[in-house]
Amino acid sequence: HRLENARTEVKKLADQDEIKNGDLIFQTSLSPQSNAIQLATKSKYSHCGLIYKDGNNFYVFEAVQPVKRTPLDKWIARGQDGKYVIKRLKNADQVLTPTTIAKMKQVGDEFRGKNYDLTFEWSDNKIYCSELIWKIYQRATGIEIGKLEKLSDFDLTNEAVKKIMKERYGDNIPAEEIVISPASIFDSELLTTVKSN
Repeated sequence: HRLENARTEVKKLADQDEIKNGDLIFQTSLSPQSNAIQLATKSKYSHCGLIYKDGNNFYVFEAVQPVKRTPLDKWIARGQDGKYVIKRLKNADQVLTPTTIAKMKQVGDEFRGKNYDLTFEWSDNKIYCSELIWKIYQRATGIEIGKLEKLSDFDLTNEAVKKIMKERYGDNIPAEEIVISPASIFDSELLTTVKSN
C-alpha cells in the first residue's frame, strides 16, 4: 500500500518535471538510530540521499548498508509516513551540467558497495548518508553543502543519544571527529526547497 502511494507520488513528480539529477532528498528514517540523530541534531530529518535520473527512472544514491542506488519510490515508502523533502542547489542550472552530473556519479561510484559507517568517522572507508552527499558535491563541484561540525557540537545529553553513543563508542567518544549531519545539509542556504509533501 505504501509502495503504491509512493509510486503514484514519483509518477507525479516525474510528470510535473519536479525532480532533477543531483537533487537532494530528506526523510525521517525508521532506523533504530533515527530518533537519536533527530535529538542530537535538533532536526526531524535523519536520512538523506542524492537523486539520479536514469532513462525514465529515478533513483536515490544513498549510504545505507551498503552504499547503493535505491528506486525513488521504494526510498520514499521506507521513510516515516512516506514523507519527504526535495531540495536543490539554487544555481543548479549553471552548476549541474551533464558533465558535472557524470563526475558526481563517478565520485559516487568510488563509494558504492562500501559499508555504512555506524561511528560517523570522516574517513572514506565507511560512509554515512550525509557524508556521502557532502563528499560527492564537494569533490565533483567544489561546493560544500552544509557546515562541517564536530561530534561535540551536537546535543549528546538525551538518554536515547547517550545509549547509542555508549553502544558505538564505549567510553571513548571522539569529540573532535568531523561530522556532517543531515540537518546541516538541510539547513544550507545554498539550497532551495523544490517539493515537500
